[in-house]
Amino acid sequence: MPEFEPRLLHRRWVHAHEEDTDREMVFRPAEVELPPSRGRVAFELRPDGTFVESGIGPTDRSEPASGRWQLEDGEKIVLGEGAPGGAPRVMRIAALDQDRLVVER
Repeated sequence: MPEFEPRLLHRRWVHAHEEDTDREMVFRPAEVELPPSRGRVAFELRPDGTFVESGIGPTDRSEPASGRWQLEDGEKIVLGEGAPGGAPRVMRIAALDQDRLVVER
């Protein structure tokens, strides 16, 4: 199990698909400049246990959704209801620091 400070999760994360590997997905804080890309998935994990995510809708426009989230077993982000095609519902954390969230595929 990775060691990290759970409060680091409390922010808006944007999928940096350029950095993905076959086994991992990489997310960067929203304030990090990423190259232009059509349809980046993003989600914000709030300290109060709610989240907001934006995924790609059927018209190629961002579709926001919200729900509740929790950290399970100290290593899995579990998202409740959310936009189809958005972030995975359960994300096992491989690494987390101030500038990067890496989850297993």
